[in-house]
Amino acid sequence: MKPTPPDTPPAPGLSTPPAARPGPTTATEPSTGAQDAALDRIKARLASGELYSAHDPDLLPYRQRCMELLDQVNSTALGDVRTRERLLGDLLGRIEPGGWVMPRFLCEFGFFIELGPRTRVNFDVMMLDCAPITLGADVLVAPRCQLFTANHPFDPDLRRTMWEYAKPIAVGDRVWLGGGVTVLPGVTIGADTVVGAGSVVTKDLPPKVLAVGNPARIVREL
Repeated sequence: MKPTPPDTPPAPGLSTPPAARPGPTTATEPSTGAQDAALDRIKARLASGELYSAHDPDLLPYRQRCMELLDQVNSTALGDVRTRERLLGDLLGRIEPGGWVMPRFLCEFGFFIELGPRTRVNFDVMMLDCAPITLGADVLVAPRCQLFTANHPFDPDLRRTMWEYAKPIAVGDRVWLGGGVTVLPGVTIGADTVVGAGSVVTKDLPPKVLAVGNPARIVREL
């Protein structure tokens, strides 16, 4: 399990419990300029690594938008690549030419996920993108992989009230994640590395190695 930061409330103004906010936030979309500014603030707060409330009402419209787009992506016919590409362009932060994602795909926000050119995400992959998830070029993500940026404090009272924090995941060019691989918060995987099926990656892996197991350990250089 990844280490957690001290179990203390976040700094004032970064993320405060919903009950302390001056008023509710509606899911009504603001104007484009205001919407972009609001999204930038949300992304900066989530990516900071500080504790935030999963119940924060400011997150609701972004989760709702993600769920609606996921329903559309996962309802496409397997052969309808063109429609799925268009929807993924709306859902993800970035998807480069030749990249594709097969259904059923799940994520939390979508806007933190960036896929490099020709990167391929196979069936039943889950990405909890509460912080950036960046995949380089020609990455292969096998079926049922799970990439988790979100984590919870060890303090049970903070967990019960749904405080959490997130750390980014970065996967280098030409990495291959075998079937059912789990990548935990804050991990970076170097270019050309292969992670064996079913492995749990709990810490950074250098380039050009084969790693397997739970936790994943380097077996040899490639």
